[in-house]
Amino acid sequence: MSDTEKALGAAYLQDIRSTFGAYKALGDKSFAQVDGTEMHWKADEEANSIATIIMHLSGNFLSRWTDFLTTDGEKPWRNRDGEFEEPALGKEELLARWEAGWACAFAALDAIPEDGLLRVITIRGEPHTIVKALNRNLTHCAYHVGQIVFIAKGLKSGDWKTLSMPKRKPRGSEPS
Repeated sequence: MSDTEKALGAAYLQDIRSTFGAYKALGDKSFAQVDGTEMHWKADEEANSIATIIMHLSGNFLSRWTDFLTTDGEKPWRNRDGEFEEPALGKEELLARWEAGWACAFAALDAIPEDGLLRVITIRGEPHTIVKALNRNLTHCAYHVGQIVFIAKGLKSGDWKTLSMPKRKPRGSEPS
């Protein structure tokens, strides 16, 4: 592997870890603004609550990234359908699940060598390069963290503390 390829691998891994971290931070900042009851609010019976999304993302991360180099990313112990049942957990327990999923994902990211991105792993029996698996999981994460932010912002309405540049601020007036 050339020095350029190693540098590209290192840059990709640094960027994807940073991007995953940014999505985790969005979730964390959203959770800080809602209480335990609001974590279980659902728009209707078919909708997911923040609590359900936490359970699903945590389950997904634990399944995908536990022993990901040697086992399929869909573990036999995962109960995906159960992740969508409203959990009878308080806010602290939900946040512990959130943290466990993220810890697993970050440990896996930290273990990927910069020259290992084209290594093939499996998810649900399908071959994926590590790059493809990371991109797939990041997209999945972004989708669900967006849902968390949307629900939390809707619940807090005028009391919501923005997670990015506030509306009606001129561009360039705040750091990005």
